[in-house]
Formats: sequence, C-alpha cells, structure tokens
Amino acid sequence: MSESKIPLAGVIGYPVAHTKSPRIHGAWLRRYGITGHYVPLEVRHDDFAEAIRTLPKLGFVGVNVTIPHKVRALDLADVVSDRAAVIGAANTLTFRADGKIYADNTDGYGFLKNLEQGAPDWQPKAGPALVFGAGGAARAIVAALIDAGVPEVRLANRTRARAEALKAEFGAKIQVYDWVQAKIAVDGAMTVVNTTSLGMNGQPEFRVSLDALSHRATVSDIVYTPLRTGFLTAAANHNCKTVDGLGMLLHQAVPGFERWFGRRPEVDAEIRNVVLNS
Repeated sequence: MSESKIPLAGVIGYPVAHTKSPRIHGAWLRRYGITGHYVPLEVRHDDFAEAIRTLPKLGFVGVNVTIPHKVRALDLADVVSDRAAVIGAANTLTFRADGKIYADNTDGYGFLKNLEQGAPDWQPKAGPALVFGAGGAARAIVAALIDAGVPEVRLANRTRARAEALKAEFGAKIQVYDWVQAKIAVDGAMTVVNTTSLGMNGQPEFRVSLDALSHRATVSDIVYTPLRTGFLTAAANHNCKTVDGLGMLLHQAVPGFERWFGRRPEVDAEIRNVVLNS
C-alpha cells in the first residue's frame, strides 16, 4: 500500500447502528496514531454481494461482517481460513492486494482469548464443557473448545434439532441434552458457557438451574449488556471463576485490525472502558 493511500475498513450488516465495532477500532486507530477509518455500513441482503465487490475499489482493505451476512460472506470469498470453513460462516473479510477476498471467523479466537485473559488458570482438558445455545456463536465456540482440547461438549438448546445438527457436524465429542434436562448437564461440567440471548437487556432471564455447578468450574457469558448477567451472578454464588462477554467482543476484533492496519492492538482496561462508556 502506498503511503498516500488511507486504509478504510468497517462493519457491514443489517441493521448495524447498534454495533460497538467503530468505537473499538476508532479508539485503537487513535491510540496507535494510525491514519485510517472504520465505519458502519448498513447493507441489505440483496445488495450484499455487489457491496463486497465494490468496497475494494473504494479503498477498503477489509470489513467485519455481522447478521445477517456471515454465511453469505463465506460463499463470496476466494480464500477461506480453516476455522471459518469448520464454523460455516465468516465475520472478517480481508481484501487482498491480488484482488482475492480472504474470509476468516474470529469469534472462537475471541472467546478463547477472553477466557485466557479473564481466567488465566482455565484448563480446557480438566473436564467436560457445557454450552447453552446452538446458534452461530455457539458453532464458533464449540469448534474452539474442541480445538483447545476439551474432552466432551455438552450442548443444550431450546430447539433440540439445532443442537443435533451441530452434533452431526462436530461428531462424537458432542452430547445433546434437552433444554428441560439442561440442569443435569451442569453436574461435572468444568467449563460452562451461555451463548444464548437469555439475560441480555430486554430479553428473558436465564432460568436453567445451576445448583449442580462445581465451584471449580469456569463460567462465561457472551452477553455483555448487562456486563454482570444473572447467569454469571448465579455462578459467582457457587464461587466459580466467571468471565463476562465484553472481552470476546474486543478480542475477536484484534485479527482484523492487525491485517487491515498493520498493528496488533492490545485488549486492556482502557479499551473496555471505551465500550462501557459508549
């Protein structure tokens, strides 16, 4: 890239006004004194392919991709990372100098980095993991947990068929539990993750009993509004190590920023405060 060319990046979705990504990337650009811009791009489903082909011509070096375009983004890519292929969706596109589009999925990476930062003593091989939910985030997290060496993933979803679909893809390490029996799956789980919207501001509370939770378990919620969910409060009452969801949002942004702007940003208290105060 020539010195005179200002790199552009952004987040593309529909809707997209709620996203915190421009604040995150904007803060990093200012911190490191990088001349560049990161903007929200609201694009409808029918216009997505045309937009992706046009953006490199406008000076964009890449984009994050959010709902509802993550699967379509993978289909449009010329080169796909192994983790994006396994998950079946992409959240990070890089427009390469050779004209090819590189697709990656950094959700699982962000989840693991958040656990490592928030619970440094976490041991994935210590015992089974329990994942609540079977949506896009769950797919990324299940793939990351298996890759990290978790011996078994217990999966509980309000619609069993979606959980069974993940088991069909990820294989024998997945054990599916009906939602009404989810409290049974808590017993013996050493890593417990809520990937559903339950407990988020404006959503119903998470009501599965955590009475059987071991005090040695590490518990994480990908919800970050509120930062301290009822799910995490219940886990803390069992003296478990808890990790909130904000770090996953921050860490998943790191690989894209590094590719697009040439600097690996640090996830620290300052950047957390940028999001919390926005």
